[in-house]
Amino acid sequence: MRILLLAVLVALLPPRAPAETVVAGFSQTSVAITTSFSGSEIFIYGAIRREAPPPAGPLDVIVAVTGPSTPVVVRKRERRLGVWVNGPAVQIDAAPSLYAVATTRPFRDLISYTDDMRHRVGLDEVIRLIDAPEWLVDRQAYRDAVVRVRRDQGLYFIDDGGVSLTQDTLFQTRVRLPANLTEGDYRARVFLLRGKAVVDVYETDIAVQKVGIERFIYALAQEEPLLYGIVSVLLALAAGWSAAALFRFFVP
Repeated sequence: MRILLLAVLVALLPPRAPAETVVAGFSQTSVAITTSFSGSEIFIYGAIRREAPPPAGPLDVIVAVTGPSTPVVVRKRERRLGVWVNGPAVQIDAAPSLYAVATTRPFRDLISYTDDMRHRVGLDEVIRLIDAPEWLVDRQAYRDAVVRVRRDQGLYFIDDGGVSLTQDTLFQTRVRLPANLTEGDYRARVFLLRGKAVVDVYETDIAVQKVGIERFIYALAQEEPLLYGIVSVLLALAAGWSAAALFRFFVP
């Protein structure tokens, strides 16, 4: 009975605060997309706060910025009768529109597979392929295809060694955002690791949205698609008529 009572009391105690916590700041938490937007850069800095001497094990920091996740349809090119054609489609359940990671050391050397799965940090964890068709054997090939395409577009990148850590206390890095950003809420996370285990996480949101005429066009396309289509056709007709009239004026 005493053992049971002791177990209940231990369970009711508040969880112990981590020996080390991360405090981070961002140069900006909102990005405005305009006609002249050519990309942006976020300066991320912070410090490790301690209530006691640091424990043993190497200290590392991971900074991860991920965009909104959406389904992606992937098709594999196949050669049939000497002609390259699109094979059956496979839908990736979720893939982030942006994946930008900076670390103090090579990614796979500083986080355990268990913590990677728990916090969904690596690409294998953020790109989810759950309801795969029965005929699909090599899931990884389709994940790799998404990574390859978006890496070529400048949307996926890992900067190994991109985080500067000074005396195991202060850190800083810069994360570049490309011009072809998708509008939405981006999640920025700073992971503090000790001996490949995550000991603390700092998280915030970065709002990316179109402003000005881009915002109006985007809202019109999303909320009034019929009107957007009619206006687009009318503008195209007006542009074509204007070009033809100018051509007839200058070339009799």
